[in-house]
Amino acid sequence: MRNGWWLMLENRSGAPAARRKRAVESFGAASEAIGPLAEGMSVFAVTRGQWSMIDALLYVIDGLGGGCHLSVWTWTIADYEVQSLGRLLYREDLAGATLVIDMAADKKRPDLMAQWRKAFGADSVKICRSHAKLARVWKGDWRFLLRGSMNLNFNPRFEQFDLTEGGADFDLVTGIENDLPVLRGKYTFEDVAQASKLRRSFGDDVMLGFGDLAQFSPDGDAAWLSDLPVEGGLLNE
Repeated sequence: MRNGWWLMLENRSGAPAARRKRAVESFGAASEAIGPLAEGMSVFAVTRGQWSMIDALLYVIDGLGGGCHLSVWTWTIADYEVQSLGRLLYREDLAGATLVIDMAADKKRPDLMAQWRKAFGADSVKICRSHAKLARVWKGDWRFLLRGSMNLNFNPRFEQFDLTEGGADFDLVTGIENDLPVLRGKYTFEDVAQASKLRRSFGDDVMLGFGDLAQFSPDGDAAWLSDLPVEGGLLNE
């Protein structure tokens, strides 16, 4: 059952609907840019950073009502973004939530990872090598995929955003996410590289060029992370 009052469609037909495409230059809220949630919708927006991925995600969740499942992919969680993530952590109406995050952020914020696991279960955090900013929300027949340049918090600069309902793009991200193993304990860079299937695209020569293997500590400690770049500076700054 779809109980959000701003959903355009109450019933889904058996035939695939033609995707309705919209493009928006956004100066206001996420709700204004996205508009009514609808079967087969597609929205592209260019913003001035006045709303974040979390704002868009919460708008979709509220539109679908309680019982949504979601996943959030992000590269890093800056200190000023923790409060934004808390807007998801403390919701009690979610059926489940998965956080897909880069290993550097996991090493930097183990406290936040522990809070997420406590809220959504031991298998709710998936560690990989990632720079993707994606989110999925699904409930019943509804399947929304959000992606954009923005991080979890607002940021006063040009950002781009896309939202689609249904389609091969949602299915692709779902499949990749489901293939990611849950890494526990003292995992290594090689564990993360294998989980992310990096070696299907890159050899050691490229990995060394990015510093990953050169800084990798074979005993599994996090010392090699000290020089990894994150937004706003180095990881340990």
